[in-house]
Amino acid sequence: MKQTLVAFSALLLASTGSVSAQSGSSSSSGPKAALIVKGGLNLSNITIDKSGDIDNNKTLASFHAGLMADLPISRYFSIQPGAIFTGKGAKLESGNTSSNTWYRSTTRPYYIEVPVNAVIKLPIGDQSSFFFGAGPYLGIGVGGKNRTEGQVLGVSFSRTDNIKFSNDDPFTSQEEGSGYGIMRRFDYGLNGTVGVESKFALFSVNYGMGLAKLQSGTSSSADELNKYRVLSFSVGFKL
Repeated sequence: MKQTLVAFSALLLASTGSVSAQSGSSSSSGPKAALIVKGGLNLSNITIDKSGDIDNNKTLASFHAGLMADLPISRYFSIQPGAIFTGKGAKLESGNTSSNTWYRSTTRPYYIEVPVNAVIKLPIGDQSSFFFGAGPYLGIGVGGKNRTEGQVLGVSFSRTDNIKFSNDDPFTSQEEGSGYGIMRRFDYGLNGTVGVESKFALFSVNYGMGLAKLQSGTSSSADELNKYRVLSFSVGFKL
């Protein structure tokens, strides 16, 4: 665990260092590296079958915030690594809260996520561009809550528990600390992004497709079904 956190920190520091170095060395007419503060809305869900289908009624609103480096390779192409604190999860509902019997279960895990996207930029003005790209991400679970609430024949109940993650060491072949009701510590998958940017700001729409099962422990036909799907809307400001 400590090795992984150190690796995440090193990646962010390396990206920041690259931004500073490229900003100082880029000519006034060429693209310059930038460090971007970004945040926004997540609409998260979890797949329910092997085909990757989701139940729209389970979509859960959350948020994300963090830093992203924009490292131009040319005027039309950039590499964008980042370090993002992001919320995922889903909800399960049955019945109506106005009736005397209903049920709601909500899972809200939080991750530190490191995406690395390759981005193509198409100029649409003097200092503005339309961009799109894709790349992989790696996430590490750092906290969250499971909440169950409802009412049965007029009798209300409610319970909130901390989410438990396995103490997996990514440098070993085993998943340490796995068990029933414990989520995998590490998530990974693919990102897609599209948006517009100006000299000082950007707006983007992102989609994260998780490839890792959520439950800890060995693989089986049952627990391979559940993986993250996250639609995000981001606003960023260049430093």
